[in-house]
Amino acid sequence: MDTSDSAPRLTRRSVLESGVAAAAVLGFAGRVQAAPSPAPHAPPALAAEAATPRLPVTLQVNGEARPLDLDPRTTLLDALRERIGLTGSKKGCDHGQCGACTVLVNGRRINACLTLAVMHEGDEIRTIEGLAEGDRLHPLQAAFVKHDGFQCGYCTPGQICSAAGMLSEAKAGWPSTVTQDLTAPVSLSDAEIRERMSGNICRCAAYPNIVAAIRDAGGAPTRL
Repeated sequence: MDTSDSAPRLTRRSVLESGVAAAAVLGFAGRVQAAPSPAPHAPPALAAEAATPRLPVTLQVNGEARPLDLDPRTTLLDALRERIGLTGSKKGCDHGQCGACTVLVNGRRINACLTLAVMHEGDEIRTIEGLAEGDRLHPLQAAFVKHDGFQCGYCTPGQICSAAGMLSEAKAGWPSTVTQDLTAPVSLSDAEIRERMSGNICRCAAYPNIVAAIRDAGGAPTRL
């Protein structure tokens, strides 16, 4: 049987076409194999942080100069806790609603989570760690112990710092919304203390003991 008609004919053109096709396939495969794998991309937040210039700032904390190199977006609370290691000031809500992060700046109480660290160069910052003098507790610290003004203790540093600032405000004659007589010295009634401390939340609800502790310490001289 003659099969010459069914067999493919080998011609010059078919040889050239096959060679060109093979070269193209091999060349493409080589390029795909040689192409470097794409570098992993950093998350946008980390990339932005890495690109943000850092600023030198020296914070005066508890009577000591603390030089830092900070991202200008760093809050005072994060600078105190993460960079200086003063973890007494607590991060609760991180939105200025609970008061757990309260510290004293130039004698006035502020929420450390709502202010930037770079804004406070030259200010006198005092945290809960700076209230006692060695082994001698601040009058408010001693009163909180005496009256059991805490349970879990998470809010306690902010409560005490806020109370220290509040007692100074009352001593200076600053009225509150419940002050009855604006011409007389402020009397620290339970209503006054509760109103003035309303920015500090205790999830354990130790408020009666907190009020008793502040009322007790209100007659003691304060250093702030």
